Amino acid sequence: MQKMNEHSALAAGKPRATPTVGVALGAGGARGFAHIHVLEALEELGIQPVAIAGASIGAIIGAGKACGMSAAEMREHALETMGNRTAVLNRIWSLRPPSVKHALGGFRLGQFNLERILRAFLPERIPADFSELSLPLKVIATDYYGHCERVCEEGDLYQALAASAAIPALFAPVNLDGRLMIDGGIFNPVPYEHLFGLADIVIGVDIVGGPVGTGLELPNRIESLFGASQLMMQSHLALKLKLGAPAIFIRPPVNGFGVLDFLKARQIFEVSIAVKDEVKRAVEAQFALLQA
Repeated sequence: MQKMNEHSALAAGKPRATPTVGVALGAGGARGFAHIHVLEALEELGIQPVAIAGASIGAIIGAGKACGMSAAEMREHALETMGNRTAVLNRIWSLRPPSVKHALGGFRLGQFNLERILRAFLPERIPADFSELSLPLKVIATDYYGHCERVCEEGDLYQALAASAAIPALFAPVNLDGRLMIDGGIFNPVPYEHLFGLADIVIGVDIVGGPVGTGLELPNRIESLFGASQLMMQSHLALKLKLGAPAIFIRPPVNGFGVLDFLKARQIFEVSIAVKDEVKRAVEAQFALLQA
């Protein structure tokens, strides 16, 4: 009944007493630790998102929030696992192939099984199925042969997260309902438009970044691959923002870190801490506009 009354109020042109907030968390690998500051800023304002959308690392962080984890819990888990070299090695060792046959056939670059890796590294609190989440979560993947994005909102959560984060040339594509999926950031690096109409205020968080250097160094093959992907995603974002921007668009200062710099979790948290105040100011300004 409360939801019906809220929709009636909107239809009549009457503002809600408290605007709702949706958060879209973008792709960018290890730089995604900065997303946790954004979620913590909302917690400190007493705001619970009504919906979350995420691509790649953004989907993974979003799943943590959607299952009820606090930002502090997510940060602690990140530092205890990905930010700890010994812990990382121990967890990777637990993924060792059971035989030489598996080692030769399943551990080549570009063929790593990301779903197994996620199950080894993610908090146990993240459930197996979307239905067990406490908040609506939209996970974005890219249909490789369909040339389009796939929005996952139900079914096997770990499979969807693996599909969303399957970085080409690093991880094997994920078979989702008979379709091969790769990194959701390829097609939609910050999927904020999927929250339009679901929240009064939509926040988009961009951690894609771009190639860093003086302009004289020759990148190696891996750097070229990731750098080209960043440029492509930034081009896509620039067009999307011209067509329709979210109420708040945040770019944490994490461009100096690489996609695979997970062992630098502590440094990423330290460098991006100021984004909390940026989010708070932006949200308070939007609240003031909507409640005027």
